[in-house]
Amino acid sequence: MTAADVPLQPKKKGLTRRQKRRLSRGAQYAVFVAAVIVFAVTADWGRLKNQFAQWDIAKEMFPDVITLALKNTVLYTLSGFLLGLVLGLVIALMRLSSVGPYRWVAGVYIEIFRGLPALLIFVFIGVAVPLAFPGTEIVGGTYGKAALALGLVGAAYMAETFRAGIQAVPKGQMEAARSLGFSPARAMISIVIPQAFRIILPPLTNELIILFKDSSLVLLLGVTLQERELSKFGRDLASDTANSTPILVAGLCYLLVTVPLGFVVRRMEAKAQEAVK
Repeated sequence: MTAADVPLQPKKKGLTRRQKRRLSRGAQYAVFVAAVIVFAVTADWGRLKNQFAQWDIAKEMFPDVITLALKNTVLYTLSGFLLGLVLGLVIALMRLSSVGPYRWVAGVYIEIFRGLPALLIFVFIGVAVPLAFPGTEIVGGTYGKAALALGLVGAAYMAETFRAGIQAVPKGQMEAARSLGFSPARAMISIVIPQAFRIILPPLTNELIILFKDSSLVLLLGVTLQERELSKFGRDLASDTANSTPILVAGLCYLLVTVPLGFVVRRMEAKAQEAVK
C-alpha cells in the first residue's frame, strides 16, 4: 500500500474567532439576565418600597429640591469648574514652559492635588485656612469656599488635559504663526489654545460631571439651610422623616444632570472620531 492509497483524515475544524466572540458575548448576556432574575426574585420589594419609594415624602421635597438644592449644586459646580478651567490652563502653560521653576511648581501642584482625596481639600479649605489666617474671609462665603475647593481639585486634572491638548496641536501651527510675525505668547493664545480646546472638549465635559458629583462634599464647609446642595438636602430630610426616599430623589436629581452631559460627551467623542477619519 502506498502513501497515495492511505485515506486522508478530515481536519478537525474549531470555532472561528467570530464564533468565539459570539459565544463569549452570549455567555455574558446569560450571566447578566440570570443575575437580574435572581435579584428580582429574592429582593424584598415591599421593604424597598417602604424605605425608598414613599410618594408622600417625595412630593413634599418639591419644589425646594429643584429651586434650592439642585440650583445650589449647579452654582457650586459651575463656579468651581470656571476657576479650575482658568487655573488649569495657567498650570498647563507653566508645565510646558522652558523656565525650570515654573515646570517644577506646576508639577508639584499637579501631583499634590491630583493625589489627595477631594474630601481632604474641602477640610483644608473649611478648617485649616481659617486657623492659619484668623479673621480672613474668603470672598463669597460658602459659595466662594466651594468654588475654591472644587477649583483646586479640578485644576490639577484640567492642567494635564490642557497640556495633552496643546501638545496634540501640530507644531507647524506655531511655526506658521511665528512666520507671520506673531509673538510666541500671541501665537499660543490666538492659534494653539483655541485648537486645543476643540480637542479636549470631551474630557473637559467629563471633568464637569466629576465636579458636579464632588460638590456633595460642600456639606463639610458648614452650610446654612439656604446653602444646602442635593446630598445635604436629601440627608437632612431623610433624618427628619426616618426614611430614605429623600436620598433616592436627590440621586435622581444628580442623574437629571449627569446623564444628559454623558450623552453630550459621547456625541462629541463620536464627532471627533469622524473628523479624524
